[in-house]
Amino acid sequence: MFRIKQCIKMLLQNVVLPLIYFVYRRRPVEQGRILMADAHHAEMPFSMRRMYEALRAQGREPELFIADFGSVGFGQMARFLVRFMRAYATAEYVFICDYFLPASSCKKRPETTLVQLWHSCGLMKRIAFDAGDDIPKHYHGDLFGNYSYLTMSAEVCVPVHARALRLPAERIRATGISRTDFYFDPAWNARCREQFYRLHLEAKGKRIVVWAPTFRGNAGRPYLAGLEEVRAAARELGGEWHVVIKAHPHIDAHGRVSNCEIPTEELFAVADLLITDYSSVMFDYLLYGKPLLLFAPDLREYEKQRGFYLDYREMPFEIVEDGDRLAGAIRESAACAQRREPEIKAFCEKYVGACDGHATERILRLVGLESGKPLYPGSAE
Repeated sequence: MFRIKQCIKMLLQNVVLPLIYFVYRRRPVEQGRILMADAHHAEMPFSMRRMYEALRAQGREPELFIADFGSVGFGQMARFLVRFMRAYATAEYVFICDYFLPASSCKKRPETTLVQLWHSCGLMKRIAFDAGDDIPKHYHGDLFGNYSYLTMSAEVCVPVHARALRLPAERIRATGISRTDFYFDPAWNARCREQFYRLHLEAKGKRIVVWAPTFRGNAGRPYLAGLEEVRAAARELGGEWHVVIKAHPHIDAHGRVSNCEIPTEELFAVADLLITDYSSVMFDYLLYGKPLLLFAPDLREYEKQRGFYLDYREMPFEIVEDGDRLAGAIRESAACAQRREPEIKAFCEKYVGACDGHATERILRLVGLESGKPLYPGSAE
């Protein structure tokens, strides 16, 4: 059955979708037609939201093609794909923020600008063609070749992604990541804090630690490392700290682990400490200038299996591999961050230096959609 499904998907990707595109591309490109597409979420992903709001603030109305292919039936997915390919054939702009195979199913027309907003900052674990299991071995096609632009959080990310995605470096631009503009928006941060304490009255008066680990395995069979150690540390800390557990959505889809419904990115404003392991979420959080702790109980194994783009052990943050040390490291986190403040600032500048609250404006200028006026006058300067 698995092979049959894969054969059907390959038939769609390599024959049916290109045929639909070929038929409809005979029509002229519709000036001002903007698509925003994603196949990994049932609702608009966070990485796309700031750009969507910016375009609407300009008086533009993007067409949304958002679906979670992992949770919809074949018929619904097929209808989605047909609708997208018909629109794609005459769109002037297309924005995506993750792997989106329909946009890679055929060579796009040159009049269409395809913008990859990307869904992570910095450099951490290996991805795409640099990793062993990111791209299925049976996949045939140029997965990233249609990208007009890929946006990055800093210049250091450009050559790495050029190699990992097999994409010309001149198409990769360190504009900053659009979604990070939210983190510099005082009104958005205030809403995040209000939401958290409205839903978690028990956290008032306590220091907030958020554990947001990456998932191991794959989307079909994900797993966590360190859950019991984090729960034990929470018990040891007692009433001093409120510990929020935020597992990756792929983990919660196989059995709820998280104790908070709020998306991880909306917890940064309230967190006093973030604990993660190999997740790029750390780079987003560091824009707040608050303490970070790395809890990596399977570091040696992960280094061998996946590997990193940077020297994990040389990052300017405390690394805990033994769960028995976790509670103590949490208590000392603020003092540790203060001691290493110059190193941490240099690290942030290197990996997220282009994220300053104005990334969305730079991306719009890059692709020719600037409005000529500030999109968010209340954003940080």
